[in-house]
Amino acid sequence: MGRAGRRLPAVAAAVFYGALAALVLLGVRDVLFLYEENRCSMTYMYEYPEYLKIKLPKKTARRYPVYELYLYGEGNYAEENKNLLLTGIPVLFLPGNAGSYKQVRSLGSIALRKAEDVDFKYHFDFFSVNFNEELVALYGGSLQRQTKFVHECIKVILKLYRDREFAPTSVAIVGHSMGGLVARALLTLKNFNPELINLLITQATPHVAPVMPLDKYLTDFYTAVNNHWILKAQDLRNLTTLSVAGGFRDYQVRSGLAFLPRLSQHDSALSVVSSAVPRAWASTDHLSIVWCKELILATIRAFFDLIDENTRQITDDPKKRMSVLNHHFVRHPAKIFEENPEAFTELTGAFMWITVKASKWTYSFYNDSDGKYFIFPLASHRKSYSHVYCENSMLDTSSWIYGCMNSNSSMCLEATDLSWRAELLPTTKVVILKLQDYPSLSHIVIQVPPTVGKKYTLDCEFFQEDSRTVQLPVTHLFSFGLSSSKILLNSTGLLYNVQLQHFNQIYQAFKIYIESHCQSLKERKPSVYRLHIPWSHEDSITVAKVPSFTEISAKLHTAQPQNDNRVPELNIYSSSDCQYEVILKTSLLQILGQIIRFHAGALPVYVVSNILLTYGGQLSTLISTGQCSDFSLELVRTAKPYKVEPLISIVVFLQGFHWFRVIWESLSLPEVDAAVLSSQDAWFPLVSLILFLFGTGIAYWSGVFFSTSLRLFSSLWLTLIRPTVLHKDNKVITPRRLCGVLSLALLSWTTCGAFAVFIIYLQYLFKVIKLHVNVRVEQNMLKGDSDRSKETSRNSSIHTVKNESSMDSTSKATQSPSNSTTIAEAVNSLKMHITILNLFTWIVLLNLPSLIYWLKNLRYNVRLDPDPCRSTAIILVCILEILMNSSTSEVKSR
Repeated sequence: MGRAGRRLPAVAAAVFYGALAALVLLGVRDVLFLYEENRCSMTYMYEYPEYLKIKLPKKTARRYPVYELYLYGEGNYAEENKNLLLTGIPVLFLPGNAGSYKQVRSLGSIALRKAEDVDFKYHFDFFSVNFNEELVALYGGSLQRQTKFVHECIKVILKLYRDREFAPTSVAIVGHSMGGLVARALLTLKNFNPELINLLITQATPHVAPVMPLDKYLTDFYTAVNNHWILKAQDLRNLTTLSVAGGFRDYQVRSGLAFLPRLSQHDSALSVVSSAVPRAWASTDHLSIVWCKELILATIRAFFDLIDENTRQITDDPKKRMSVLNHHFVRHPAKIFEENPEAFTELTGAFMWITVKASKWTYSFYNDSDGKYFIFPLASHRKSYSHVYCENSMLDTSSWIYGCMNSNSSMCLEATDLSWRAELLPTTKVVILKLQDYPSLSHIVIQVPPTVGKKYTLDCEFFQEDSRTVQLPVTHLFSFGLSSSKILLNSTGLLYNVQLQHFNQIYQAFKIYIESHCQSLKERKPSVYRLHIPWSHEDSITVAKVPSFTEISAKLHTAQPQNDNRVPELNIYSSSDCQYEVILKTSLLQILGQIIRFHAGALPVYVVSNILLTYGGQLSTLISTGQCSDFSLELVRTAKPYKVEPLISIVVFLQGFHWFRVIWESLSLPEVDAAVLSSQDAWFPLVSLILFLFGTGIAYWSGVFFSTSLRLFSSLWLTLIRPTVLHKDNKVITPRRLCGVLSLALLSWTTCGAFAVFIIYLQYLFKVIKLHVNVRVEQNMLKGDSDRSKETSRNSSIHTVKNESSMDSTSKATQSPSNSTTIAEAVNSLKMHITILNLFTWIVLLNLPSLIYWLKNLRYNVRLDPDPCRSTAIILVCILEILMNSSTSEVKSR
């Protein structure tokens, strides 16, 4: 009964921390697996890709022996350019973390096909840098070296065009992942001329902060780049920057990190998510963003529209560059880009003019040999309606809707082209006009050209904005999907705007269910549902058959900025005779996913803090009672949020004062995660408490896993190696151990600090396993002696024994307490060592990236320079050498 009573709290703790660990796993599952399917098409090469190595100056080659520069080519183009007599427009591709220079092939191949379409009147030469697939997202020490090498490459590239008729003076750059950050870092170099680049396109680049701030060099590099771009924003007006994020499929770089700093010049910087890019409308993972055909086509189309016919290079006009990028990446009007479209257009042709006075109109045409103009007089509609909405299923690039001014007849020979106000959607192109914004228009004209072979549909309707806008309050965060918000749209309109009230934070996540019911079973065009986020370009579009039941995930990449009162909307482009029911529920799984997506980088800190609290509790118990408690039991007792949360709140508050930040930085202390995430609008109430509880659950089960693993290793040891006798070592430092410490310190200084840390970790692990084996053996021997002692005492009560044997039993009895005391001390020491080793395991994991980087580049340089772990490794080696040779008897004696 007593034993069962003691076991109940342990079982309850295991269940509680198991539930916390399960919540973490559910969040990880949502991030890594529960996202939309890949809707990108693969990019294929039509000819065999070739990479021509560009010879670098000897000084550059000696300084950067690992890096190379290549020119991409295919077929005849590659053959013609072997002599490097280049006449095109230079574009430089920079790969990212562990990226290959061969990733340029998708851009280069599509650009060649596009150049063939215009008979090589214009073409692009795509260069690519080989960074030796360095792991720069894990180790920041080589970022500055890569940046300087790219500067040298730009100078080499521009020299190749010297004395050409249309010689370029700048290079366009496309950077994937960390390559985009390296491109931005060019402007921080003292001797770099900003005129050398005028266009930068980044793909899934974490601009705001590193995904995992694993070392000081990485965070310092980010700080230098972002500070320069904020403080020198006026000097960067000549550079046009586009950042494309991958959306929720990209679990390596969340899209919020890919948004350029908000203080950048808004007229020269643009950030979009791939799911919002016209003609792509697809989320991409971290690698597919470089080969996603829909995105590559948008990029290449933008490149060709950026060409200045006079210079045959990318235009120097920043306004035109931004107009082109907005045209292809934000709002596409389903027309070929024109820099200055004509204000008025003549409506010519022997077309029939038909007047339409109805407020709602539909026209389907199929094999129509005669063109038509449908003219809608506005005077009769202005008093009753505020807007006009038209949609056209013919997805060509010709103009189709016009506005007439002061026309009193049934014809309009000259009109303004309203097609530029249209927007392309997956199945249709639509235009919404607010009548109040066009007071001079007297008529709207819809042009229907002659068609052959395919059926098209045109729809127009006048409506009052209030009748098509409905408000849907989102459900509370803690409703856990048990309650829902519901709305029924049963009018006969073509467009609805459902405003999602109070949806503005990154920790909110919902499931939206849309069910459509129709009056008849005739074939209809698909419905389009768009989740529109007004403060950033992160819309997502879903196409659904009618009737159907559709599920949409609603969550944010960026929180609503301060002083921004706009509301997210669900735009429903519907069928006129269908009824739509919209149901919204909180999604607990996606909330967990958002917490992991935004805060997983902070979890190791909370895990380590829980282990430290447990270690402190074990020391306290050992000093007060003489016995060391188990890790799991002590974790339950000591890991309390109130021991950590107030300290975090105080530090975050003080971080708001300049004097405190100066003191903090002077001590070389890392930035507090809470302060960093607060600056990114990614910190919210209770998140620190949630992360602490998650960290406690991970620490608990990592301790269980670690103890179980040690038990398995010790069992394997017992089957393979004969155990030694447990003996007590009273000396913490011996000449041999001192030599070992000095050797590891020298190894850390001359090679890699993380390597020395890893070696002493293995040494510590070996010692703990050996101690575990010896304790098990001694415990078994003591148990056997105890059984034999009982048997002897039983026999001595029946038979007479000699004096010698009684003396032997007396000596064994006196030895038994001594052995049990030694074993008890060994057990206490083992528990302490297991906790320290568990803590040290997390430290080794955090230092592992620089070790991997060093091993990968070992053939080029034996010494990792700079090394973020060098000084830390020497300190850790000294501390761990002392700890691994200490026992609980030293602690109790003090």
